[in-house]
Amino acid sequence: MPATSKDALIEVTEKEFAKLDALLKSVDAERALVKDEEDTSIKDVVAHRAHWIDLFIGWYTDGQAGKDVFFPAKGYKWNELKRYNADLRAKQADLTWPAACKRLRARHKKLLAFMKATSDKALYGGPMIGANNPWTPGRWAEASGPSHYRSAVKYIRARLKSAR
Repeated sequence: MPATSKDALIEVTEKEFAKLDALLKSVDAERALVKDEEDTSIKDVVAHRAHWIDLFIGWYTDGQAGKDVFFPAKGYKWNELKRYNADLRAKQADLTWPAACKRLRARHKKLLAFMKATSDKALYGGPMIGANNPWTPGRWAEASGPSHYRSAVKYIRARLKSAR
């Protein structure tokens, strides 16, 4: 069930990130770079999660400023996420495992700072400007943070289990 208040959002974000961060510390750099059958590595998933936090904050900021908001990004539609993600992996190909983890930790802090600085009303008082759907900024923040953290944990655990 999605969070419906600022306090609940912060709580679930911190909880889910703690699980992911503990798991990241158990992954060595060699294992993090091994690609799966879809050409995706653990490092790619971690870097992707960091990137989507930046996307969310950009969407919110652009909407608040009255600018055009591109979902998921300029030049892409939601039904083109596979292409977008492949392009993102190519852009992040030279990113090292330590750098991907550092980036995710920094973006997590940025997301928490956003949540703490944004009022409950701004997070849950109505749809996010520019999103063209009923989701509130709080729901988008949850999708970009704790929901993504959970799916990353699931992916990493499966990859580690299959490597045994």
